[in-house]
Amino acid sequence: MTIPHKAPTKLGAVDKLSEGALERIDALFVQSASGSSSDERTLTLHGLTDSTVYFTDRPRREVGHIPSHRFVELWEGDETSFSVDPPNAVLSFLDENGATPEDAVVVLREPRLEGHELTYTVDVLEGTLPTRTGPCALFIDVFGRTFSPVSVGAVKRPATRQARR
Repeated sequence: MTIPHKAPTKLGAVDKLSEGALERIDALFVQSASGSSSDERTLTLHGLTDSTVYFTDRPRREVGHIPSHRFVELWEGDETSFSVDPPNAVLSFLDENGATPEDAVVVLREPRLEGHELTYTVDVLEGTLPTRTGPCALFIDVFGRTFSPVSVGAVKRPATRQARR
């Protein structure tokens, strides 16, 4: 019996990140936390998980995760960094003991990670950030496609760009 050769895993982007540069792929990112707090200008994720999940759409269909501290490094660097082109994100909530807050759409800027707390400076595009919440997930827009038709910020984009769907 011949054992088929196992296909190599698709960790190229993670390997490159550990070398200091993330390959520009059309990736969406997800950060999970045990809670959040906010004021008018900041959003803090409390109990942030150690890794940030990423996934891509067809044709690549890659799924993986990178250390959350490495994700923060995407704001540093050249003209392709998040500091030049800040991502949109949706903060989604899970509240099993009451009314779940409505999702909020934000622009993320200037992340600061201290232990398991990640604070972003934010611009709220839609919805309201609650002062405190329980478990939540932050879905961060495509890295590499400014006007993606699947962008969480598409609600604020001109109709001609939304029509490309």
